[in-house]
Amino acid sequence: MTVKLEIQKNISLADFTTFKIGGLARFFVEVKSIDELIAALSFAASEKLPVFVLGGGSNILVSDQGFIGLVIKIGLSGISVEEEDRSVVLVTAEAGEEWDNFVEFCVENDFAGVECLSGIPGLVGGTPIQNVGAYGQEASESIVSVQVFDRRDKEVETIRNSECGFEYRKSIFNTTEKDRYIVLRVTYRLKRAGTPKIVYADLKDRFNDRIPTLRETREAVLEIREKKGMRVRQGGFDAQSAGSFFKNPIISKESFEKIRVTTEVNGFGNLPFYVVNDGYVKIPAAWLIENAGFAKGFRMGNAGLSTKHSLALSNQGGAAASEILDLKNVIEKQVKEKFGIELTPEPNFVGFTDASID
Repeated sequence: MTVKLEIQKNISLADFTTFKIGGLARFFVEVKSIDELIAALSFAASEKLPVFVLGGGSNILVSDQGFIGLVIKIGLSGISVEEEDRSVVLVTAEAGEEWDNFVEFCVENDFAGVECLSGIPGLVGGTPIQNVGAYGQEASESIVSVQVFDRRDKEVETIRNSECGFEYRKSIFNTTEKDRYIVLRVTYRLKRAGTPKIVYADLKDRFNDRIPTLRETREAVLEIREKKGMRVRQGGFDAQSAGSFFKNPIISKESFEKIRVTTEVNGFGNLPFYVVNDGYVKIPAAWLIENAGFAKGFRMGNAGLSTKHSLALSNQGGAAASEILDLKNVIEKQVKEKFGIELTPEPNFVGFTDASID
């Protein structure tokens, strides 16, 4: 059967990103089935075009020059539930489902395991790629398997959790096997009528010793995100961002102790940290940014920091991608000079050369 694709030309990518920034895609197509995806990849191969697979556009910065190849937007949709036993369900969501809608579905059905990931923008397909995490919970804790299309072997495969290489904000999908796999659907193992995960300080303080419902937990997380300006749906220039732009650095305890002494001597006060394991600690990137001289609301031209959270670089109205990069570079330089720590950006950079990013 021949698959007919509606391939469009010269489509603005700014309209498909939360930054609201980006040039034109030379070719653009939305696929709603695996057959359409395969046909789109075949078209790109026949025309010798580079390919970029677009999800929810919440974790990318697109070049002002746009993308010279084919942008494939994933539009696969649907959610199904299978009982594993009386207390556990397997919930499978297609990659094109809105992530927060999926979380809401799980909470409303009393399925525990993703409630603290409420309010995160983007699609289901992005959660295993970034190993999305927030407020003490990570997607990898509940992911059972990821169905993908293997662009190298040209076949559909299922990759188990143990094969995904999950770490903090990492997986094989954005490291060792980057650009090889296209996520089609994700299966999560969730607890029926389970207890929400309350380990994040703000959530602990809110509920004290009381065990909240999943719905109460979700509402609390959404409130926290809104106060920090991390809810894209709330609108405004602060929401024109990719959320947290930098990863929280993880460093050895030995390096941490050296940096802590330096910060105390130079009058920065106590350096906050979270123990990751016996050998490493995590430092809040927001603290580093603010103490390097960049307060909430700081601006450089049309790019700036959110007025509610210093970790979110945002388009404050008419910003170009180059302005976001300039701000990124200035922040990285200052943090490195003051604390000796290199910040790592979270978003993917689309349509840039490596030189232009640095």
